[in-house]
Amino acid sequence: MKKILDKIINHAHLTRTEARQCMLAIGNGEVNDAQTVALITGIQMRGLQLEELIGFREALLELALPMQFEVGDSIDVCGTGGDGKNTFNISTCTAFILAAMGYKVVKHGNYGVSSMCGSSNVLESLGYTFTNNKDTLQKQLDSANICFMHAPLFHPALKAVAPLRKALGIATFFNSMGPLVNPAHPTHQLTGTFSLELARQYQHTLRNERKEFTVLHGMDGFDELTFIGVTRILGQQRDELLGNSPKNTAISLAEISGGDSVTKAAEILTNLLSGKGTQAQNTVLAGNVALALQTFSPEKSFETAFAEAHETILGGKAINHLKMITA
Repeated sequence: MKKILDKIINHAHLTRTEARQCMLAIGNGEVNDAQTVALITGIQMRGLQLEELIGFREALLELALPMQFEVGDSIDVCGTGGDGKNTFNISTCTAFILAAMGYKVVKHGNYGVSSMCGSSNVLESLGYTFTNNKDTLQKQLDSANICFMHAPLFHPALKAVAPLRKALGIATFFNSMGPLVNPAHPTHQLTGTFSLELARQYQHTLRNERKEFTVLHGMDGFDELTFIGVTRILGQQRDELLGNSPKNTAISLAEISGGDSVTKAAEILTNLLSGKGTQAQNTVLAGNVALALQTFSPEKSFETAFAEAHETILGGKAINHLKMITA
């Protein structure tokens, strides 16, 4: 590890093999806390490189508890976090709307580290019991079209560094890894990143995997589609800018806030899934669901996908899918 740290301190880049071996050592408990913090902060200061991302990802998937479900096409909806915008839990809401529309969702997530309330925080507050029991998760997928995979139960390396990440309280390269290491390997993915450089790294990585995917980056720094400013949309054959919503609704950050507590975040989520969201919340949610629908059906126009999503949101049936897995 000393050799690795020397390279990082001198602003050198790790090779793919070095990054993989480094993460394997962390996951196997061979690196002390001081070395891990030095690694995290050093890479965060100079920026994560593509070969490092790929190497870290390979190790995390190698170390992960394998989880293969009996399901056809499925999707993960998971952003990197780390944008510091404190929006409501858009990806979690998107996952339940997709489940209500009949899509199988294998959602990967974690507690908030750089944000107040991550997907794990809000679902836990609503009564969801985290598990890595395959049969339980399969039953949830079969009955509710959705299951939730709390990352620390599947990734020993993530569990090992969780207290250090929490103590640091800043976005780190581990935020960048989360959406790329779902151990169930869903066939489709919608993910957002807090930086354009990272979005391009995701596009390169997922293209090589031949996965159907959509990566987005709000050019004002959002890791989700908000219609506040312009959003860059990347896919297998896609690279475009998306501006105003089909409803031409002017949206402010305050209108899509996640609130100041987990309780408030949970209230917003349940209201949205019950069809009781505000116009701004519904518009943003429909936009993200629309991008997921296009990931499955690239030939579908954004306007058509948005209209389908908006109708489902207003119908309020998604709350039943939440109740099925939290009862």
